[in-house]
Amino acid sequence: MADSTTTGFTRRALLGAFAATALTSAPTFANAAGFLRGGGDIRRIRMYSGRTGERIDMIYWIEGKYIRDAVGEINHFMRDWRTDDKFSMDLRTIDIMAAAHRLMDVNEPYMLLSGYRSPATNAMLRSRSRGVARNSLHMQGQAADLRMASRSVAQMARAAAACRAGGVGKYSRSDFVHMDCGAVRTWGG
Repeated sequence: MADSTTTGFTRRALLGAFAATALTSAPTFANAAGFLRGGGDIRRIRMYSGRTGERIDMIYWIEGKYIRDAVGEINHFMRDWRTDDKFSMDLRTIDIMAAAHRLMDVNEPYMLLSGYRSPATNAMLRSRSRGVARNSLHMQGQAADLRMASRSVAQMARAAAACRAGGVGKYSRSDFVHMDCGAVRTWGG
């Protein structure tokens, strides 16, 4: 057994250093941007669709690499359910969603309201609501509208905004949050 006076370390000092490391590595809103850039070795996404009844709960990124089959399943899941059109979702949006989910420290999956939207679907929705953009990022596979029963719109929006990686819209009256990988900005109430 080493003498603590010759090594400079004591058991208490080592335990203290370990505890400090564990606390600083836990995801918080303050280090969300670092987490999004790869602060974890695994990225996981959990969602369900009230429209199709489908569920997804999968690891899609491990140690710096996206898993092609998992990404394919995510693209299928996030398709335009009205037309069944599929699109390659921008993985930056999926990363934002996963990081925000992890920051909220919940097991509940997101409810996906809208992922990819075909131009026809976007035009139809735009004719019914002033809140739908003509050139919506949904049509480029760069946006998702999400809801959770256990978290408020404000809590979800704070977690997504903490990632500082895209747009976050709060739609409190409709009870959902928009997350996208476009310019960093926030809106809504």
